[in-house]
Amino acid sequence: MYTVSQRLVAEFLGTCFLVATVVGSGIMADRLSEDVGVSLLGNTLPTGAILVVLITMLGPISGAHFNPAVTLVFALRKDIVVSLAAAYMLVQIAGGIAGSLLAHAMFELPLVQISQTARAGPGQWLAEVVATFGLVAAILSGLKFRADAVPWLVGLYITAAYWFTASTSFANPAVAIARGLSDTFAGIRPVDVPAFIFAEALGAVLALIVFRWLLTASARKETD
Repeated sequence: MYTVSQRLVAEFLGTCFLVATVVGSGIMADRLSEDVGVSLLGNTLPTGAILVVLITMLGPISGAHFNPAVTLVFALRKDIVVSLAAAYMLVQIAGGIAGSLLAHAMFELPLVQISQTARAGPGQWLAEVVATFGLVAAILSGLKFRADAVPWLVGLYITAAYWFTASTSFANPAVAIARGLSDTFAGIRPVDVPAFIFAEALGAVLALIVFRWLLTASARKETD
């Protein structure tokens, strides 16, 4: 059994490295290519890969949420007490901000930035609902049927969702906040962040409702 301190540090480190990968790979991809599609691919693959690594490494310690929307779902399921869930969310946000600062430092950019990239509108908000719904669905289904596959399910889902959602699948309030503090390829204007967070929370709760029903096997035999 790991202590609360160990679990919180795991959540901080995981979210920090996740955001450092998202922002850092975006900076690198943008520098290496003038083609936006190629840059997006260069941003996508490292993000999916680091999720597999981080969840495998830190999952046994903290559960590897790295995401307030995921922590919200586990709190609603009563898999984590409310006080610890709140602490998880705080360190996830702090870790995400630290990840942005770390990426900026590695690429010798100003540490503190405010993004100017507009990401708003019904299509973007719907995309975040869909992205987070699918992420939570993958986690809950994976835990039900193949717990050992969860790192790959999450990594592959986010890799796919980068490309099939209009928002490029933030699906994570801590990541959205952190990306608001990075005026780089992965950025989002701070003014657009609250709507993303609301959409992500909505998608997470909807997934919990749907998959709580879908994953509950009936004791009654089906009749023709």
